[in-house]
Amino acid sequence: MRTLVLEISYDGSNYAGWQIQKNVASIQEHLENALEKISKNRYKTVAAGRTDASVHAFAQIVSVELLDSFSIPEEKIIYALNTNLPFDIRINKVKILNEKFNARFDANFREYKYFITNKYNIFERNYCTFTKYPLDLGLLNETANIFIQKTDFTTFSKYNPDNNNPVCDVVLSYWEYLGDGKFIYTVKSNHFLYGMVRSLVGTMLDIIRGKRSLENINFALNQKDRSLNSPLAKPQGLFLNKVYYTNEIFL
Repeated sequence: MRTLVLEISYDGSNYAGWQIQKNVASIQEHLENALEKISKNRYKTVAAGRTDASVHAFAQIVSVELLDSFSIPEEKIIYALNTNLPFDIRINKVKILNEKFNARFDANFREYKYFITNKYNIFERNYCTFTKYPLDLGLLNETANIFIQKTDFTTFSKYNPDNNNPVCDVVLSYWEYLGDGKFIYTVKSNHFLYGMVRSLVGTMLDIIRGKRSLENINFALNQKDRSLNSPLAKPQGLFLNKVYYTNEIFL
């Protein structure tokens, strides 16, 4: 058993998300097409996180179970794949493991970043969400701290019939000010529910706007009721930042 492991960056602006869907462009489809071109075989890829439409990735991890016939040397795979991929999808690192590995199920934690700004910039509109409301770093972090716990996050998610485990172990949740009106939110959990990060950001923006209170957030979280959710923040500011494994693959 051999497994090809890839670290990929992509700009999700022109895609309907990671997962293959009918009649729309996806990152997975482009990657599997590139693999077929260089290997002459159709491979199924598994990503650590299925990012949504217009969501980006700094370091998505993807695994591929290789056939015995796969003979491309490890050091040549990056060039071969990148030559056959669009310029908004790039392979950063490659590793062939002589063992079974699943990028999704073997992951211990995933970390996302969300960028938001008070200064509209036309050249950053696909990568940083604009809000006209003043952002209070102290209040944002006070709210973000509520989410550092292992609990059922159903309230702050979108319905997904495939998700059988609504309990997430959030170990990091904090905001930083980057200067020039730009803020960044970091959240790390063993797994995330559908739409969860954008929901958390949208909820914190409602706090900033005075539409919700800290007490209300605590109450809503404990109710496990999606009707108590806030509108989701836009996808454009969201990035999959890092995936953590027991044995780090790329050192």
